[in-house]
Amino acid sequence: MSMGLIVLAVIGFFIIMLYNSLIGKKNQVENVFGSIDTLLKKRYDLIPNLVSTVQTYMQHERGTLTEITAMRAKAVSGNLSDDEKVDLDNKVSKMMGGIMVAVENYPDLKANQNFIQLQRTLNEVEEQISAARRAYNASVTDYNNAVEMLPTSFMASMMTYKRKQVFETAEKERQNIDVKSLFNK
Repeated sequence: MSMGLIVLAVIGFFIIMLYNSLIGKKNQVENVFGSIDTLLKKRYDLIPNLVSTVQTYMQHERGTLTEITAMRAKAVSGNLSDDEKVDLDNKVSKMMGGIMVAVENYPDLKANQNFIQLQRTLNEVEEQISAARRAYNASVTDYNNAVEMLPTSFMASMMTYKRKQVFETAEKERQNIDVKSLFNK
């Protein structure tokens, strides 16, 4: 009888360890995503100031500025899933990069102190977002491994845990930006 209790205790301990491991990994992913969310909010708070400063100079990019403003409104609405936030962030990052490249053709704007300060702040935020994405991807990879690898995969399926999406750069965004095409729209 005591040997049976010992075996049950060991099995119970093993199940608790698997459960706690999965909960810890899930919470780590949520924690790091919360950091990204905070940085994205900071970025979205900067966008109206940047758009306002840039608008008077960049008549050709008015459509892009309008689209970024619309994306910002969608981002701060609070009605997006984590995957939708990831996709929206990828789109905003691409468009912001295009605007910064296009700024090169506006010497008065480049010399404007408000713009210079906004650009510095935005660059800092972008670097922080990049670092947070790396931390998030590391946490998601650890979590996804636990969801898919034995023996934690059994516990994960009982808890209905699914793989999570990592931040990825689209193939198109890995290519050099054609600055000339930015002005031919």
